Formats: sequence, structure tokens, C-alpha cells
Amino acid sequence: MVVTAELIRDKLLKELEAVHVDVEDTSANRCATSFKALIVSSQFEGKPLLQRQRLVNSCLAEELKEIHAFEQKALTPEQWEKQKSQ
Repeated sequence: MVVTAELIRDKLLKELEAVHVDVEDTSANRCATSFKALIVSSQFEGKPLLQRQRLVNSCLAEELKEIHAFEQKALTPEQWEKQKSQ
């Protein structure tokens, strides 16, 4: 399986019903081994950071087997709006 930023983005949008997902390939030569993601979903409401990350990791279980590094920021829509206005 070839993991791409688009594949990760589409899966997170669908499975976490995310309102916004931004995924960047941060590999040195864009070889799809390292990614950075911002995920905004109401499914994160009331959940601590570790639970949010576990939700994302569980969603991407197969993809995470193929990549070297995955950095994620998981926000609720309210947190995202607050962050954008700062």
C-alpha cells in the first residue's frame, strides 16, 4: 500500500467525520514516510488528548504500519475556531 497525504486526509474526513483535515508530507524528499496532520472533529469533544490521538491512530492503523513518523494535532471545532482567531 502506498500511503499518501491525500489517502490519510480522505480517511480521516470520512471515518472521524472531520470538519477540517490538513495533512502534509514532511519527509525530506517527499517519499511518504513522515506526515504531519491537523484534524478537527466534533468526535473529539469531551475527550482528553490521549483519547483523541488513539481515535486517530485506530482510524489509521493500517497506514501507520507503512510510515515512519506521524505527528498529529487533534482539535474540536471550538478549539480550532479559537486558535484561528489568535
